[in-house]
Amino acid sequence: MIVTSSLLSGLPGLRHAFFTREGGVSQGIYESLNGGLGSNDDPAHVAENRSRMARTLGVAPSHLLALYQVHSPDVAIVTEPWTPDARPHADAMVTRTAGIALGISTADCGPVLFADPNARVIGAAHAGWKGAFGGVIEATLAAMEKLGADRSNIHAAIGPLIRQQSYEVGAEFVERFTATDAANVRYFTASTRADHAMFDLAGFIRARLDSAGVAHIDDVGLDTYADARFFSYRRTTHRAEPDYGRNIHALVLD
Repeated sequence: MIVTSSLLSGLPGLRHAFFTREGGVSQGIYESLNGGLGSNDDPAHVAENRSRMARTLGVAPSHLLALYQVHSPDVAIVTEPWTPDARPHADAMVTRTAGIALGISTADCGPVLFADPNARVIGAAHAGWKGAFGGVIEATLAAMEKLGADRSNIHAAIGPLIRQQSYEVGAEFVERFTATDAANVRYFTASTRADHAMFDLAGFIRARLDSAGVAHIDDVGLDTYADARFFSYRRTTHRAEPDYGRNIHALVLD
């Protein structure tokens, strides 16, 4: 039901999980642990699935938070739970409040979980290519520092996401990255199709973390497209399915 980071698992006072799609009640294309509030799944099934995730993390269902994610660099600072209807439009959140689980939803984008065990400040970011390119990682770190974190003590874990061997992009995508920094060409390898390339999202995220001064980085190394234990937007698109479930990735301070 869950995948964990060895880096985060070694930190005291912290629980985390990169949830797979296994262990829930949803059916059909959403089978089974779909946590996506924005999906067209039965809301009762999504609520039950999220309740199961909350129990795994040791919190009440109301304390497993979600964002209205918009592929932005925006970060919410959390001091108390909000209702699903009041979700902030943002792609990361940070807190120093124990008992509040920060939950990010993905279906190929990169989840990044952050923790400063000394300052007891945590963060979670939804880092698809737009968010990572636009600065969501750096914004999350800055928000954690506002709460007292020390960047040199922050540990970051990259969760399951679409990997380079599965992530084909067009020439305009490559141009967007290389126009900003010619060195970004290193995140692309040749595709079997002309005018296409394979993009290393995980490598790009890790480089942004490195450049931002994060010294403790882990990557669970799993591919959401190739691994059927996870929901994948691109797999759904290739199968011409009408919708897709969402993977949830979360952490909480004891």
